[in-house]
Amino acid sequence: MNLPAAKQLLLKTICALLILLWVYTSLSKLSELHEFRAQLNNQISGKKLAPYLIWFLPGIELLAAGMLLLKELQKPGLILSAALMAAFTTYVALVVLDVFDRIPCSCGGVLKNLGWNAHLVFNLFFLLLSLWGIYITRNKGMGEQAQ
Repeated sequence: MNLPAAKQLLLKTICALLILLWVYTSLSKLSELHEFRAQLNNQISGKKLAPYLIWFLPGIELLAAGMLLLKELQKPGLILSAALMAAFTTYVALVVLDVFDRIPCSCGGVLKNLGWNAHLVFNLFFLLLSLWGIYITRNKGMGEQAQ
């Protein structure tokens, strides 16, 4: 697969930004494990899912980062990133729309200091980056078949 140089650079930049996001958020959750556990226990899903989510969320974020590092797994990594960002963005949008009776946040690091509207914009930005990366890689193998 030979993407033009500009698209290769753009794809590398998108992947690098997503890798930074996933590594930062997962390590933030893991470094503040006690606080993260308390926030998960306060979620709408309740305490039943918290013991699983405490390891699943940082794990899946690190998995997405790892996939983005490997060229052969970049597209699935971008799809996983888009799915995660779609889920997180939906949650934040529901908070902004005042759907929940309480607003528990299990965000890590500086994200927990953002207001909900800013958090929504932040998430939408990374969701769009993921989708843009998928778009760039959508025809990766087609050009090779024609040659």
